[in-house]
Amino acid sequence: MTATNPDPYQEPDVIVDARGLQCPIPILKARLECNRMSEGQVLQVLSTDAGSKRDFKTFAQQTGHELIGEAEEGGVFGFWLRIQLGE
Repeated sequence: MTATNPDPYQEPDVIVDARGLQCPIPILKARLECNRMSEGQVLQVLSTDAGSKRDFKTFAQQTGHELIGEAEEGGVFGFWLRIQLGE
């Protein structure tokens, strides 16, 4: 998968494979995993839903998790989120 952001991505602690699933399922699966994860861990989500690029940017803004990378290859979108638990 070719990154659209030149920064290297941290190896994910958890991968959610949401390929073939439509909105809102990729976000719901990501939210469930985020709730199980610890501060600073990295979640990678794989999705084929074309709207997921917009959805994951919004998800990161709303939850406070840091969207540290995005990539697309062959119709598969990859998103890397660093978990932020807040104060």
